[in-house]
Amino acid sequence: MEKAFELAEVKDDKKVQYASYYLKDEGSYWRESSKALLEGKVITWEKFIEMFLEKYLPSYMQHRLEMRFLNLRQEDMTLAEYEVIFLELSRFAPEYVNTKAKKAKRFQEGLKTGIRSQVALLEIRNYVALVQKVMIIEGEKEVTKGEIEEKKRKFEESKSDQGSFKFRGKFGKNGGG
Repeated sequence: MEKAFELAEVKDDKKVQYASYYLKDEGSYWRESSKALLEGKVITWEKFIEMFLEKYLPSYMQHRLEMRFLNLRQEDMTLAEYEVIFLELSRFAPEYVNTKAKKAKRFQEGLKTGIRSQVALLEIRNYVALVQKVMIIEGEKEVTKGEIEEKKRKFEESKSDQGSFKFRGKFGKNGGG
């Protein structure tokens, strides 16, 4: 919402009106009832956000989402899946990602062990640069895995071809002797 306000150059005293206009269904009913409770008092944008979060994202939920963020690990996720969840949950723990270095460090801590150890050597302190390097590493691992599987498949095929070869030498059925 803040980005939209910035783009539309909405002044602070109009933010509540704009945000209220876009509320739908239950959010609209909530806004109307909270307006009635405040009996005509002017609601600042900060107060509006506080009231909205209190209603739709209570502190216990914020804490749970913060803990989920702090415990987030890539595990079986692709890098893209991990990054999406990381960015989504990072909103609930802004103090851990409020600089490029902190964000990069936190992202790195949740990576798969093999990738994390490779990236740690690079000491990358910029989130975007870190994600790009990890993408390269993950891509190379996939290529390497594919090459290994291809070699393994060829080896298995050649092994099974050799097993079907029958010796027909001097003492075989068709051998002379």
